[in-house]
Amino acid sequence: MAASALKAGLVVHGFDVNAAVVERFQGDGGQPGTLAEVAPTVGAAMVVVLNAAQTESVLFGDDALVPKMAKGAVVIACATVPPEFARDMAARCEERGVLYLDAPISGGSLRAADGDLTIMAAGSAAAFAAAGPALEATASNVYNMGPEIGAGSAMKAVHQVLAGVNIVTMAEAMTFGMSQGISPEKFMEIVPNCGGTSWMLENRGPHIVDGDYTPHSTVDIWLKDLGIVLDIAKNAKFGVPITAAALQQYVAASGMGHGLEDDAAVAKVYARHAGVKLPGEE
Repeated sequence: MAASALKAGLVVHGFDVNAAVVERFQGDGGQPGTLAEVAPTVGAAMVVVLNAAQTESVLFGDDALVPKMAKGAVVIACATVPPEFARDMAARCEERGVLYLDAPISGGSLRAADGDLTIMAAGSAAAFAAAGPALEATASNVYNMGPEIGAGSAMKAVHQVLAGVNIVTMAEAMTFGMSQGISPEKFMEIVPNCGGTSWMLENRGPHIVDGDYTPHSTVDIWLKDLGIVLDIAKNAKFGVPITAAALQQYVAASGMGHGLEDDAAVAKVYARHAGVKLPGEE
């Protein structure tokens, strides 16, 4: 996302716990400077981390971002988090005169690199105005969910039901096919041309065919994201049995040691139980 903003002609400072990533980004044109020097000068700060705890740490933890930002600047919070957490962060930002956009993202690392993400955002008109250039640079679709903070996070949770279940269902169908003598290659030749396909199937299926589980989105992310869905559903007294079943397959994959692999590695749970060998396995 930082690279996409840079390509769009914005002045961009990048910060990361991995110093090598920051050095590489600066070599590509990212601006230098410490957080203390940079934070008061920026109009928008995009926070792209894993979860609520990391978001809070960036905004209000050690070397906190928000107290250093100028009044009227905006935080664009992109992690998948519970709606009530987003509301709490927005309230704490407001106390400092900083705007907050509840702006979870969808599309993965490859679409992020192309500035082609989908962002589901909620916040005030002022927050959208301040965030405008950054949103335009990083996303091809920005949906305004209204002024109520938490609506963006709620929409992302709804999306994650479909995305998370689709990956598991793809893995189940592909390995079921293997048990019936249908190779993953033949599966991916035929199913994308049929009614049962999905974007997730077409995106993740090739990872299994290639035996390449380099993470673009990890198994463990789904423990968090579908866990959020189950918590929201529990509070709403809304049953999500299919989501719960999908979550258990991710839990099993993580327990087998695949938590930091690409989420297509959930297929390894099915393959193990079925006694079939996925491409690339000895």
